[in-house]
Amino acid sequence: MMMPVTENAAPSKTSSFIPPIPVFPGGTPIDLSDIIPNFSTINNKLFPPQQVSCHKEQSSQEQPKYEVADIFNLYGEEYRKNHKLTTDQLNVMYAIEHCRTAEYGFHADICDNCGHIEKAYNSCRNRHCPKCQGIAKRKWVEARIDELLPVSYHHAVFTLPNQISVLSLHNQKLIYDLLFDAASQTLLSFGDDPEWLGAKPGFYGILHTWPQTLWPHAHLHFIITAGGLTNNGEWVEPKYKGKFLFPVPALSKVFRGKFIEGLKKAYYAGELVLPDNLKIKDDDEFEQWIDLLASRNWVVNSKPPFSGPEEVVRYIGRYTHRIAISNHRIISIADGQISFSFKDNKEKDKSKVWKEMTLPADQFIKRFLWHVLPKRYHRIRHYGFLTNGKKKANLETIREFFKTQESVEEPAEVITTDDADGITCPKCKKGRLRPFLVTNRYNQTLKFDMSVFLKKEARDTS
Repeated sequence: MMMPVTENAAPSKTSSFIPPIPVFPGGTPIDLSDIIPNFSTINNKLFPPQQVSCHKEQSSQEQPKYEVADIFNLYGEEYRKNHKLTTDQLNVMYAIEHCRTAEYGFHADICDNCGHIEKAYNSCRNRHCPKCQGIAKRKWVEARIDELLPVSYHHAVFTLPNQISVLSLHNQKLIYDLLFDAASQTLLSFGDDPEWLGAKPGFYGILHTWPQTLWPHAHLHFIITAGGLTNNGEWVEPKYKGKFLFPVPALSKVFRGKFIEGLKKAYYAGELVLPDNLKIKDDDEFEQWIDLLASRNWVVNSKPPFSGPEEVVRYIGRYTHRIAISNHRIISIADGQISFSFKDNKEKDKSKVWKEMTLPADQFIKRFLWHVLPKRYHRIRHYGFLTNGKKKANLETIREFFKTQESVEEPAEVITTDDADGITCPKCKKGRLRPFLVTNRYNQTLKFDMSVFLKKEARDTS
């Protein structure tokens, strides 16, 4: 369990706890010795009388000095007293504050080679938690690997003007949905146009709502196939293969038009909340504000195609499950002030691109909570021939088409992600850690996998 953090001091990343004897939901304690013969030595390892560390061993380089959890534990209670928060924001704060503490129970893994046992408190698994993105990211990336085609992929970014991003603080779901709809429909319309493609591309969008300073900055990252599927099941290559997919200036104009059209519909339907500081009193003033928005720079950035499937995998591994700020960027917590690093992409001197920002604790918490998404909100969405429900059939059609094209190279057969097959044992450095026991906060057993022990016993007696 993480110890309370005091200001001007680095928090302790490990503490001691005595793992309780887990029980099944009915209340019966688990006695592993009754299940597996000669198991007393392993049982003592799992539930020793002395205190043990609750965190898995990690190198000092991997351990951040400070965490968002430290900030919430120090200043969260006071912040909640002075600010009105949504249920989603309260739940996120609670999850991050209690992540990897006894509040979520604990789990144990055993090495499939030497029998070494590792214990740790469970993670909160909240998608906004800086400590809980690894597993979700890996599973999502592995699913995308299975969908890779022997084609090039492009990366495009659609960004809202700052005035709209700030408006999302009062209309979160509405603005983000409009962003997804306007950007995706723009790409599909250019794909349908025979001048550029004349087919339906496949792509997915990833919503980010922040820059590194944590200010509102809504934008979408798209990964798009260089080519598309026709209604006749044929694959069509882009007209300007290897150069660009669609013209960026034209994309920007169409995107702007579609978004503003949707924003107007929301306003006249009474769905758009306008903050008082905009000072919009009637429809005429709203239209003037819209005209001003239309004159702003609606940024669409299209990058050259990826060099191959491996680069696509590396990219999506970096971007898909990012949160507003990582623990590694927090520099100090002192005297009610939070200092963190950020990358200034406008800095021309590359040696000075990384800078430091200091905010009062309440401002840091406010900015972090701006980026809490509504519960069950889908921040990754699929479009074109990758639309859910049609994706499997479309991918099979495309792969069948490519089988007839002898000159096309298939993607590499094996593209792996880190820790795809468990974590390497820190003791023997050969085996992999396999989960066998998971408990909840009430000490009830959620999972008990005896097979890992039976396999170990078989190897030991063979």
